[in-house]
Amino acid sequence: MRTEEPPPTADGRQELVLERIETFRRRRPRLTDKVVTLAHGAGGKSSAALVDAVFLEAFRNEALESLGDGALLTLPSGEQLAFSTDSYVVRPRRFPGGSIGHLAVNGTVNDLAMCGARPTWLSAAFVIEEGFSVEELTAIVADMAEAAVAAGVTIVTGDTKVVDTGAADGLYINTAGVGVVPAGRRLAADRVIPGDAVLVSGTLADHGVAVMLARGDLDLEADVESDSAALGELVEILLAAAPDTRWLRDPTRGGVGTVCNELAAAAEVAVVLSESALPIRRPVGGACDMLGIDPLYVANEGKFLAVVPAEQAQAALAAMKAHPLGSDAAIIGRIAAEPERIVLLETSFGGSRIVDMLVGDPLPRIC
Repeated sequence: MRTEEPPPTADGRQELVLERIETFRRRRPRLTDKVVTLAHGAGGKSSAALVDAVFLEAFRNEALESLGDGALLTLPSGEQLAFSTDSYVVRPRRFPGGSIGHLAVNGTVNDLAMCGARPTWLSAAFVIEEGFSVEELTAIVADMAEAAVAAGVTIVTGDTKVVDTGAADGLYINTAGVGVVPAGRRLAADRVIPGDAVLVSGTLADHGVAVMLARGDLDLEADVESDSAALGELVEILLAAAPDTRWLRDPTRGGVGTVCNELAAAAEVAVVLSESALPIRRPVGGACDMLGIDPLYVANEGKFLAVVPAEQAQAALAAMKAHPLGSDAAIIGRIAAEPERIVLLETSFGGSRIVDMLVGDPLPRIC
């Protein structure tokens, strides 16, 4: 005769929750794959495992180990530079709100700005497939020139390679950038403490959804544009209003959910987000709902997350909202001491759930 176990007591449920959180906390992405897959380029768990097991293991050094948006390098004179590089392989190359040319400039400029640097110089390298249209190449380079002027940077060196037909999907672009970090400015995860506020500079998931719809593979129509933009000026406005800002990051591949997990792990804190506070445009949210995709994991190319002291949060928010690129800025969460290294989402129904890093590759080739 089967007998049912009595339901757990309140203390028992609490113990079970704590046990699950501890098991979750101990998880660390490990590389078990024998070949590289698209998931390794999506910015989530697979990407972290590949970087840790292959690249960090081979190149390990103090500048690299922070795994930030760029490296901070100190010159013999004592001045500090930020140095970053990124490659762009988006398909389609042109989409509502931008192109691969805009991304190639804005993405690297933003990586420098997240380091606290004032972006100054870029390099640009092109891998071009034989047979690629010179007219399209000229238009993309014009987009890069336009974006560079808007961002206040100069493209000072570069390289061009042409490969056989079928070897490059048309065009790939790599840009690297250098920026100067003002004296006394330091943004790092180890400065983040419980009680700090988490802000986002605008709406989530615009870029990823815009590119996905532009592919035409889905029978969906929505008025969604990429948010691709250079964020250097907005970062300076934030730092003037909240001079004790702790940390910045632009949530590109892997989205807000993955970036918050990286922060929680690096700072050894909990990041607690409020679902009702997340700014998501209705067409973007609708598209994500129809496709079963969580906006927290969709890439942005013109937004950043900031952790600031709670007492400076309102000043930071007001300053960002006064700028066109920050008009939809919001306070979306807080830093807590526990559960350490975990990201929690407080849901609209009054509960909470753990937000893991991105698993898999729901939106390939978005940047």
